[in-house]
Amino acid sequence: MPCHGGKDIKGSYVLLVELSRSAEITVGKLGRVRFKKGFYAYVGSAMGGLEKRIGRHLSKEKKLHWHIDYLLDAVETRVVKVFRFESVKRLECGIAGKLSEKLEPVPGFGCSDCGCRSHLFYSDNRRRMRGVIEKAIPSSRRTGAASS
Repeated sequence: MPCHGGKDIKGSYVLLVELSRSAEITVGKLGRVRFKKGFYAYVGSAMGGLEKRIGRHLSKEKKLHWHIDYLLDAVETRVVKVFRFESVKRLECGIAGKLSEKLEPVPGFGCSDCGCRSHLFYSDNRRRMRGVIEKAIPSSRRTGAASS
């Protein structure tokens, strides 16, 4: 597990996910959710280890726990980019708020532990989605973005 100065890196992240075709997916307690073909941005925080959390999301071998696990488990999805940034504070709700101003939210997704409308956002345009994400992320805190 990567560490920074002997400690786990804390921070937040945005997963850019491509859905190759429209699908109806059962998402835990949310139930059946209809997803349109296109691109989705999922915002999360990892105060117990950023790289560990991202690695878990990218793994296909995991117990389905969070809403995003159900979406990523679908055959039609793939993570096309990961934006990660260090922070000792949870910034996911602020970023989700910024994304909700420009992108279409998936109501109730990934936000059962906060007051946000959603932590998952849709666009049919990858370039536009990426631009909106990059503007929403605090650039001074980025630890790098990796493509997959």
